[in-house]
Amino acid sequence: MLAGKKIVLGVTGGIAVYKAVDLVSRLRKQKAEVKVVMTQSATKFVAPLTFQEISANPVVVSMWDEIHEYSIEHIALAAWADLFVVAPATANIIGKMAAGIADDMLSTTVMATNAPVLVCPAMNSNMYTNAVTQQNLATLKGRGFFIMEPGYGLMACGTTGPGRLPEPAEIVTAIEGHFARSLDLRGNHVLVTAGGTREAIDPVRYIGNRSSGKMGYAIAEAALARGASVTLVSTASLPSPAGATVIKVESAEEMRQAVMAAYDAADIVIKAAAVADYRPMIVADKKIKKAADDSLTIVLQRNPDILQELGSRKTHQFLVGFAAETHDLEAYAKEKIAKKNLDMIVANDVTASGAGFGTETNIVKFLFPDGSKAELACLPKREVADKLFDEVVKRLPANARQA
Repeated sequence: MLAGKKIVLGVTGGIAVYKAVDLVSRLRKQKAEVKVVMTQSATKFVAPLTFQEISANPVVVSMWDEIHEYSIEHIALAAWADLFVVAPATANIIGKMAAGIADDMLSTTVMATNAPVLVCPAMNSNMYTNAVTQQNLATLKGRGFFIMEPGYGLMACGTTGPGRLPEPAEIVTAIEGHFARSLDLRGNHVLVTAGGTREAIDPVRYIGNRSSGKMGYAIAEAALARGASVTLVSTASLPSPAGATVIKVESAEEMRQAVMAAYDAADIVIKAAAVADYRPMIVADKKIKKAADDSLTIVLQRNPDILQELGSRKTHQFLVGFAAETHDLEAYAKEKIAKKNLDMIVANDVTASGAGFGTETNIVKFLFPDGSKAELACLPKREVADKLFDEVVKRLPANARQA
């Protein structure tokens, strides 16, 4: 599975550096290509020559080392990597990555890479459980970094608790899992909607909702990372996910037209957008001025139910809906599954702390037509997106996987 994979290993200063030597050896035995970047502190525990001999590649320590390729070294390494692994990852490097500090070769290369980053924390138990470290790890998770939980046991400092670097074999398994998962949507076309629609009242005003689009964008990014081609129909003003085809819309009707045009070519459809149920029956062509009696009546009419229309037209598509509710969450979600012919629904109570519109995290339940469900704790939206696709992949027909 790892043959030919290009892995950059960042090694920081801690007693667990000796395990990183074993990690490189195991990766090389699986025929992965490995290049090592060390901090100056790491070289106090293991000499760069050790990693150079085992990896069969020059080891980079300083920004001012001899250049091994005719290119800017940290940019070349960042672009070369299929996966960036930081092991052991000290509290210091975790803090740097979370804060965006780039003051040495390793932190600069991490800043420059577009590759997925796997972070393997290793430090004293009290440092690991410190609120600052936990907040930094949560920040990295929210940005799409993969964090491997440390082991629990006796530390070199004599204390017992969480903070041990996972065993090299466990890290290799996590790396294998990353590459296996990163390919599991290859050949599939994923259609995602994101954001809240805006229904015009006049050229200045509109009826809208509080949806930021962050959940939909996280879903699009996760699908791209797992090898899918992605069409994102969006009302949101967020940076476009690299590699996605983004179709910008505003109203429910514009979203409907864009989604229907892309539907037949889609294999997986995830309707994460918050679509307005109603729109003004009459849209003024000029700004409405204040009335003398200080009141205004706007007559609304129903918007088309895009999700229900998709369900009625479904042929081969795996269709996922969202239910953002303020009460009776599961009852409404179950009703939507049956009424709209869904294969899965993501339900969340938007009044819960850490969930809903505009947040970086979400708290959701996955419900399925057979009555089964899965409940997630409060997680970064990107992590929710990956868990969503874990469920989708398990339920795709065998001939639809990596088509």
